[in-house]
Amino acid sequence: MKITETCAIITGGASGLGEATARQFIASGAKVTLLDRDAERGEKIAAEMGASFAQTDVTDEASVKAAIASAKQAMGRVTCAVNCAGIAPAGTTVGKNGPLSLEKYQQVIDINLVGSFNVARLAAAEMTTNDPDEDGARGVIVNTASIAAFEGQRGQVAYASSKGGVVGMTLPMARDLARSGIRVMTIAPGIFATPMLAGLPQEVQDELAADVTCPQRLGDPSEYGRLAQFIVECGYLNGTVIRIDGALRMQ
Repeated sequence: MKITETCAIITGGASGLGEATARQFIASGAKVTLLDRDAERGEKIAAEMGASFAQTDVTDEASVKAAIASAKQAMGRVTCAVNCAGIAPAGTTVGKNGPLSLEKYQQVIDINLVGSFNVARLAAAEMTTNDPDEDGARGVIVNTASIAAFEGQRGQVAYASSKGGVVGMTLPMARDLARSGIRVMTIAPGIFATPMLAGLPQEVQDELAADVTCPQRLGDPSEYGRLAQFIVECGYLNGTVIRIDGALRMQ
């Protein structure tokens, strides 16, 4: 799929990995619609980069359907969906105040895993209406997991569970959608310089960067965006997970 012919929806598009991906896509000639809960920032960022915007709750079916309809109206069609919306609150299974709140655990699962599936399934349904290209391709879905799916840290039980679920649905979803010409890929980032880490003290960020094998730094969100673009353009990538982590293996 040529990036210049791509019409993408990007969740979490108002910040972090989603914003970086949107900027990368637009700079390469794609059309983009940002989906985000933050309407004020979303509209501002969209106007700045030349994208459209739809306020969206990824866990709500009606909200996502409306966002996809808005995106189609703005771009003409939807050929790509990149799921970057997510949260990462910390909490151990049992802490000094007792067991982890079930409500908190479910919230993480709902946004990171159920939200990703919700957007993917509804975007895929829209993509099935596209005319196929010479490979029979109608679209591509890029989900975001994390290396925590494989090496979750203490305090990441909810987050690692949600991202493990994203990894687990990659291959079966790709198989489900193959006859419609829709590819499904997942990116598993390591430690990136996103708003999730921005609140940490600099010394903590430096310690995290020092654990990365090579290069010893935090990932730049633009690197995620370039990988997402490569996935869109490389039609033989399907049904698998790509780590982008500087060879970091969490202890």
